[in-house]
Amino acid sequence: MAHLLPLRVFLSSQTQETPSKPLKLSKRSNNHKTSISTAKKGLLSPSHKMHKLNLEVSPHRAVSAVRLMRIEFGGAFADLLNEKGKGSGDNEMGYVERTLGFRTRDLDDRDLRLVTDIVGGTIRWRRYLDHLIGSLCHDESMFRSMEPLLLQVLRIGFYEIVKLNMPPYAVVDENVKLAKVALRPGAGNMVNGILRKLVLVKWMVRRWTKYLGQEEAIQLMMWNNSDPSFSLRANAAKGITRDDLVMQLNSLKVPHEVSLHLDDFVRVKIGLQNVIRAGWLKEGLCSVQDESAGLVVSVVDPQPGEDIIDCCAAPGGKTLYMASRLRGKGKVHAIDINKGRLRILKETAKLQKVDGVVDTIHADLRTFAENSPMKSGKVLLDAPCSGLGVLSKRADLRWNRRLEDMKQLKNLQDELLDAASTFVSSGGVLIYSTCSIDPEENEDRVEAFLVRHPEFRIDPVNRYVPSDFVTKQGFYFSDPVKHSLDGAFAARLVRTL
Repeated sequence: MAHLLPLRVFLSSQTQETPSKPLKLSKRSNNHKTSISTAKKGLLSPSHKMHKLNLEVSPHRAVSAVRLMRIEFGGAFADLLNEKGKGSGDNEMGYVERTLGFRTRDLDDRDLRLVTDIVGGTIRWRRYLDHLIGSLCHDESMFRSMEPLLLQVLRIGFYEIVKLNMPPYAVVDENVKLAKVALRPGAGNMVNGILRKLVLVKWMVRRWTKYLGQEEAIQLMMWNNSDPSFSLRANAAKGITRDDLVMQLNSLKVPHEVSLHLDDFVRVKIGLQNVIRAGWLKEGLCSVQDESAGLVVSVVDPQPGEDIIDCCAAPGGKTLYMASRLRGKGKVHAIDINKGRLRILKETAKLQKVDGVVDTIHADLRTFAENSPMKSGKVLLDAPCSGLGVLSKRADLRWNRRLEDMKQLKNLQDELLDAASTFVSSGGVLIYSTCSIDPEENEDRVEAFLVRHPEFRIDPVNRYVPSDFVTKQGFYFSDPVKHSLDGAFAARLVRTL
């Protein structure tokens, strides 16, 4: 699992300027004690070839990278280099040309100031920067085997983002160019991937600190990096009770705890593979489903005989749980834009013996709502979201989210809420839910919806879930740190007209 960086590495660095001791040279550099030329074949060695002028590479980054190489492997001193560098752009560019094989545009005074800042700061914070870089590599060996020039480029990029607060994507772009030209395209791709991870982590850390405070944000990230637990839901539609599930788990010697909140659920920390090998999932006897998702179904409160519209149904965990609670009477109309995932939902419904109460509809909810006369007293919109509440199980999501994504998601959530509201009959209820812990996807979306739709009002969820999950506004919220469950949110909105 990729590591989400500790919050303290961003927070403490803003107030502590304690220079670190020089790092002991790693395996990658133990043999480079006297000459930088052995750090990379031909590095800093004189060349008689014609060198190209490259106007795309940032001059201050190229010079900084070469200076750092000279300091770490050539025995140079940063302060002397800074003195020699003042007003001596040609001298600096000469080193770049001999080292990297190309020249950039001439350095101006601003470039030279940046070189002094970046080189001095990178040396001062080298241990810290290396810790961050190593944390975002796939494993320690990747960091330890990294070639020296590539590492200097990464150190520069990390210092610019973390300490100088330069525009992050500009930093990424410029350092990728440097790595590609000075090394090779693959090196640029590696710089791109690692720096983008840093940008994303910094964004999430700042966001969580803003909404949660420093200490709770730290606890959240510790939770996200811990080994996840999983919950199993006994399939009542096949006559399986939680007691049956517990008995089977005992026979497999799988440690477990019964849910404190839902009668059909059992929590498993280890041993899930044993359950899978036993074939219980294939036979439809149980499903893997987090209790936080089960509690969203409790907020819906399905009752036998009801018709329920599930607006973004696939992959169908909540759809199938709602269907099982109908006890064979009523209907869940499962709408989704993804035909393949909808087909899987239909097959799983048959496996779990709830296909008689599940009706699948392949459609884009927004266009379907414009032409459909469907009405229901209960409509669930489990909206597409960032997934920031499920990072302990979906580690990949932490590297696939950007601020721009959040803006697009919020617009989509608003559009889907507007569409879903058209299906709600007078006196009926619209349930809006996400697997996010971000207020901008949760409370803010509800607030904006109520401004656009004054015919709806909040129906507090305290009648449907334990009080510990009820917010001051009357919403359902599962807090990973507080409840040791995935993060989730749900609001009940009643149509009054």
